[in-house]
Amino acid sequence: MQKIKRTYARLIDANFNRAKEGLRVCEDVCRFIYDQRGLTRQFKDLRHQLSTVVLTGRKGLIQSRDIEKDVGKASTPAEFKRKNVNDVFYANTQRVKESIRVLEEFMKIDYPKRALTLKEMRYRIYALERKIVRKN
Repeated sequence: MQKIKRTYARLIDANFNRAKEGLRVCEDVCRFIYDQRGLTRQFKDLRHQLSTVVLTGRKGLIQSRDIEKDVGKASTPAEFKRKNVNDVFYANTQRVKESIRVLEEFMKIDYPKRALTLKEMRYRIYALERKIVRKN
C-alpha cells in the first residue's frame, strides 16, 4: 500500500487529529454526562474505525507536522463561548463532520474506497447527532 503523498500529509494529519479529538469529546459527553451506553459505544467505534481508515504511513503523517509554522493554529473567540454541555457536544460534532469531509475529499485522490467509508462515517455522525439532540 502506498503512503499518503507528502504534499498533503499535513492536511491529513491535522484533520485526522481534529476528528479523533472531537469524537473523543462526544464519546465522553455521552458516557459521563448523558449516561448513554449505546451512543458512547457508537462514538468509540467511529473513533477506532477512523484510525483504521486513515492511518496509512502514520510515521509520515507525524513527521509532516509543522506546528511552529502553522498559520491557522490560533484559537478563534467562538471557541471560548460555550454556554453548556450541549454547546460543547454540538461544537465537537461540527468539528468531526468538517474534518471527516476534508479527509474524504483528499482520500478520493489515492484511496477512493476509503473516501467512501469516510462518507458513510460522516452520515453516521449526522444520525448520532440527531439522536442526541432529540434526547437533550
